[in-house]
Amino acid sequence: MTPFLAASAFLLAVTFGYSALCAASPFGNCRKCNGLGFALTTDRKGKPKRGKTCRRCKGHGIRIRVGRHLFNIAARLHRDGTR
Repeated sequence: MTPFLAASAFLLAVTFGYSALCAASPFGNCRKCNGLGFALTTDRKGKPKRGKTCRRCKGHGIRIRVGRHLFNIAARLHRDGTR
């Protein structure tokens, strides 16, 4: 098996794996708040306490995956073009 075929097969497997992940779980944890929905701060004693609500996810703690976002755009474009 040539290196080109091996690299192509690997890229194809990664692409199908990511598309399956986006289909099964379209939302992932917010990268800014790690899925908590708020920032963690500490008080003067060092105990963690709830901070402000995360502005990126608006307190939900989830975000849409890039692949799912691209799929939604393509589906919307196809739906609008076939009406």
